[in-house]
Amino acid sequence: MEKQIYRKLFLGFIQIHILHHAKKDPIFGSWMLKELREHGYNLSAGTLYPLLHTMDSAGLLEKEDRNVDGKIRKYYKTTEKGSDVLQEAKNKAYELFKELNEQ
Repeated sequence: MEKQIYRKLFLGFIQIHILHHAKKDPIFGSWMLKELREHGYNLSAGTLYPLLHTMDSAGLLEKEDRNVDGKIRKYYKTTEKGSDVLQEAKNKAYELFKELNEQ
């Protein structure tokens, strides 16, 4: 039960990470898995790829298929809508951070 609580809570953080990195440069799944692991998120491909697809379907990301060494790799970049959502998330995170640090 506790793992499910953390999973739901951190899913939003993971989406913010994805939007942030995909705004800077197009990302692909295996790179994003490594990046998230560096930040302490132990995520499987079976969790990340459906999340990327959902964010694409919601209009937050835009997908582009690229041929890399004879294989098709899906790259994602943040859309204008995704950038707006990211900015709002940053504002909310900043407000929360300030409140959590008040003593």
